[in-house]
Amino acid sequence: MSDTEHQAPGNERSPRGIQSVEVGGQLLIALAAQGRPMALKDLAREAGMAPAKAHPYLVSFIKLGLVEQEGGRYGLGPLSLQLGLISLQQYDPVRLATPRIEELAVALGHTVAIAVWGNRGPTIVRVAEAPSPVHISMRHGTVMSLAGTASGRLFAAHLPRERVLAALAMEAGAEGRTASKLDKAFEALLAQVREIGLASSRDGVVPGVSALAAPVFDDQSRIVLSLTAIGPSAAVDLDSNGPVARRLMEAGRDISRQLGWR
Repeated sequence: MSDTEHQAPGNERSPRGIQSVEVGGQLLIALAAQGRPMALKDLAREAGMAPAKAHPYLVSFIKLGLVEQEGGRYGLGPLSLQLGLISLQQYDPVRLATPRIEELAVALGHTVAIAVWGNRGPTIVRVAEAPSPVHISMRHGTVMSLAGTASGRLFAAHLPRERVLAALAMEAGAEGRTASKLDKAFEALLAQVREIGLASSRDGVVPGVSALAAPVFDDQSRIVLSLTAIGPSAAVDLDSNGPVARRLMEAGRDISRQLGWR
C-alpha cells in the first residue's frame, strides 16, 4: 500500500482514504475551529505539524480557493465559504433534531418535543414519547403559552421584543387585552433564562406537569427551535445543573454547531 493511501489496521472492510488529504485537512479544521486568520507558525501548531510541512499544503489550498493569504496570515478562502453556505442550506433544523429527541426520550425517561416559532407562537412539530409507563400527551401543532410554558419562555427570552409583545397580544385577544410591554416579573424571568441558557416551568399551564427547554441557534445566533423535556412534576429534574439540563443543553449545542452557530 502506498504512503498516500491507508486503511484502518485490523479492519479490512474500512474504506481506504488518502492520508495526505487527511493530514492537510487538519489545517482547514484548525482554521475553522479558530474562526480567524492565523500566522503560519500558529496554524501549523494548531494542526499538529511543523511549519515547513504545513506550507506546501497551504499553497495547494490557496490555488483551490480553500485558503487565502493576506498580510502573512492564512484564512478560509472563497471556496470554503461557498461550501459552508451550501452546507447550511442543506441542513434542516427539525430534521437534524428529530433523531436527537428520540435518543433523549430514551436516555431521560421523559417525553421530549421540538417546538418552532409559528404564526401563533411556539408550536410543537415533533414528539418523542417517553419509554416509561407514565406518558405526557403532546400533540403536533399544539401552540405553547409564552408565559406559562418552558418552550414559550425560551422563545420569549431570545426573540425580538416586538415579536414577543405581538404574540402576547394574540394570546390575550380572547379576553380583549393587549400587550404593550412586559411586566417586571416576566422581564426578570426572561433575563434568568438568557443567563442560564435554559427555561423551565413547574405546574404551569397543566397542574402536575413540568418541563425544561434548551435552545437551538442558527449561524446568525437566532433561536430556531427548542428541545423540551416534559413529564410529571414529581419526576422531572428542573435543576439547571442536573442530568436532564446537561443532556438537553449538550444536544442543543451539537445541533446549533451543525447549523453554523459558534
